[in-house]
Amino acid sequence: MTRSLPFGALAAVLLATLLAGCVSALVTRPPPNTYDLTGPRELPKVSRAGRAQVLIPAPTALQILATQRIVVSRGSLMAYYPDAQYPDTLPNVLQARIIETFELSKQAHAVGRPGEGLSIDYQLLTDIRTFNVVVDGSGMVADVEISARLMNDRNGRVVDFKVFRARVPVTADTAPAAVAGLNQALDQVLIELTSWALTRL
Repeated sequence: MTRSLPFGALAAVLLATLLAGCVSALVTRPPPNTYDLTGPRELPKVSRAGRAQVLIPAPTALQILATQRIVVSRGSLMAYYPDAQYPDTLPNVLQARIIETFELSKQAHAVGRPGEGLSIDYQLLTDIRTFNVVVDGSGMVADVEISARLMNDRNGRVVDFKVFRARVPVTADTAPAAVAGLNQALDQVLIELTSWALTRL
């Protein structure tokens, strides 16, 4: 005579089976591929560059951009490339690249993050308006748009404001091709942004 398991025992067996499957998936699934944003490797010399100390906070951004995920848009649909990420949230990565670009110029007295103890002359306040690959009927482009305000830290007055944008063709609808295009567009934006800011310090 076959005896069935009590309901409680059967539920426990099913739960254990499900948990085992979840743990197995967590253990065996590979981590996402990580793609970095590199920034420019050389800059044109800027005339009239000052010797001020500049604070560079992390840029602000909408929540869909303020993540490690790589954004692709198709019309009004915003999505992420699967199994691909930046090494940190996009605002933190861009903050690091802006600082590195200023350091590469060797034309600012000092640049740094909040909390590093600099005696600040100016703050460079930025906002990431667009940072994604756009897919439409005409093809694919990497679209980067960053607004910048240069603020005198002594009196809180905004010295100047400008929006920087670059669009670069993307060769394929894949994460590596997307990041390659975004890197090219970002290089253009960072060169223009840094040159603009240096002439106003």
